[in-house]
Amino acid sequence: MIMGVGSLPLLRPMLATLGELPAGGGWSYEFKWDGVRAIVYVEGGQVRVLSRNDRDVAASYPELGVLPERLPAGPVVLDGEIVALDESGAPSFARLQQRMHVREPAPALLRRVPIKLYVFDLLHLGRRSTVKQPYQRRRELLDGLGLQDDLVRTPPYWAGDSGTDLMAAAADQGLEGVVAKRLDSPYQPGARSRLWIKTPRNATTEVVVCGWTPGSGRRSGVIGALLLGAYDADRRLVYIGKVGTGFTHRMLVDLGERLDRLRRDDPPFDGPVPRPDARDATWVEPALVGDVAYRTVSPDGRLRHPAWRGLRSDKEPHQVNTP
Repeated sequence: MIMGVGSLPLLRPMLATLGELPAGGGWSYEFKWDGVRAIVYVEGGQVRVLSRNDRDVAASYPELGVLPERLPAGPVVLDGEIVALDESGAPSFARLQQRMHVREPAPALLRRVPIKLYVFDLLHLGRRSTVKQPYQRRRELLDGLGLQDDLVRTPPYWAGDSGTDLMAAAADQGLEGVVAKRLDSPYQPGARSRLWIKTPRNATTEVVVCGWTPGSGRRSGVIGALLLGAYDADRRLVYIGKVGTGFTHRMLVDLGERLDRLRRDDPPFDGPVPRPDARDATWVEPALVGDVAYRTVSPDGRLRHPAWRGLRSDKEPHQVNTP
């Protein structure tokens, strides 16, 4: 058995299904946070923080080492999102990028980009698992832990017919969207369930970086655009378009260094790439996963008006599906 910490088994995160905001009784609503999902295991003074691809990223977020002091003595497993806030107080995925890929951050980086853990579920408390308890009961137990400070907080949720109002509030505050959860839903580790529905304000998707084309003008000497792929229903890596906006200069330099080590002679796709897009391309092994926002998907499966959001270290390339 793969273990979490000590006696605690590995619990993979339950995932929400993309869909329209549900209405009617029996649902709760909460904000969708723009960060990195984390299952946090605390037992015997130890803390492990596992990402969605089961990597222990605790060393990247040493602030969370104080959790044993803030929780009951028995084993505790929390589900939440690691975020970094911008100047307005809203979670910023772009700002979190500065922390996501640093294994042992220096004190200066910890001060410059502090993180917070937003906890929205409780999977184990003391001697018992809580995953079979209904969501409403798990939230009652979680609220009882009193996690409300500068580092760790339990954001509120709303029941009743409040989903539409919460989506309007998300727009006003620049938040990513809303997640609706059945109040009676058990926790289903590793499952993507319709008991949880996510409704983002803007469409986003993970992508596999498969190549790049050079920049010109102000971008001369760095990457101009990334060539993107994803796996279709037949598990073929297919081309889904290119992205040339949303980058900072620091991102472009970092991507250039990472991709230079992954060069290959031919495209990694299992199908063709349009000739204009492939012109002057440098191909790379499909090893890096990124995140993009986009408006729609064209009939031929291309992302329309994509914008780069950043690299993701919490997902493996084979987990990236066509949007």
